Amino acid sequence: MAFCRGCCSGLLLLIAMALLPLALGTAMDPIGSYCAGTSYKGSGGKASVNAVLADLVAKGSTGGFATSSAGKDKTLVYGLAQCRGDVSASDCSACLADAANQLPAACSYQSDARIWYDYCFVRYDSTDFAGQTDTGAGVILINVQAEDDPKAFESAVGKVMGKAAAQAAASGSGGLGRAKNKYTPFVNIYGLAQCTRDLAPLACAQCVSTALSRFGDYCGAQQGCQINYSSCRVRYEIYPFYFPLDGPGGQAATDMTKYTKIVVHP
Repeated sequence: MAFCRGCCSGLLLLIAMALLPLALGTAMDPIGSYCAGTSYKGSGGKASVNAVLADLVAKGSTGGFATSSAGKDKTLVYGLAQCRGDVSASDCSACLADAANQLPAACSYQSDARIWYDYCFVRYDSTDFAGQTDTGAGVILINVQAEDDPKAFESAVGKVMGKAAAQAAASGSGGLGRAKNKYTPFVNIYGLAQCTRDLAPLACAQCVSTALSRFGDYCGAQQGCQINYSSCRVRYEIYPFYFPLDGPGGQAATDMTKYTKIVVHP
């Protein structure tokens, strides 16, 4: 699927260039959110949202993934929560709890709301989206520092991400893939790909393939980049960021002062 920055109709790119001073983020700070639809005005819709989010936290904290629904007719709400497959149960639980707390306020109880963290993703919607690949709305983070040899670096990134994507789409993987390759004697490239666990392996493969196809439009030879969609996420860095952290120099949270953020709206 071809994608062209600036020429693809129907997409609005909102670019936050980190021009203002920002604090170093923690793993429990959201990296982005997306809100759409109309806001629930009555108590019924808000109650359905709150019930779904509470259920997602309870179920997702024990297994790292959950779906839920609540309400009926015009107040029927569907939800999904997933933690990154490499994080601990305690970190997963804390991330989901924060996401559920932040999302209603961040989106003013709109009927389509999504929030991304380093460790987890939570979404609710007025339509049933389970099992459907969604590469529309998303959050893209791009490291502002670039490598000196673009072709060599992009080729190395492609190899790492190819391995991670293949793992994520394999049956029995839980939708998670991680890979590491040596780029220079002193630099390793770390890659991660993950799909939400409601996707079949073929749908997962299609989702990560679409995300990776957009690396050329956004990531280039930047030292780190991640594309987070509602059905999958792909990321590479030149430092260890997934667990178990590989030696010194790793960091679990994205330092937002070093990244450009692009929020993609369908």
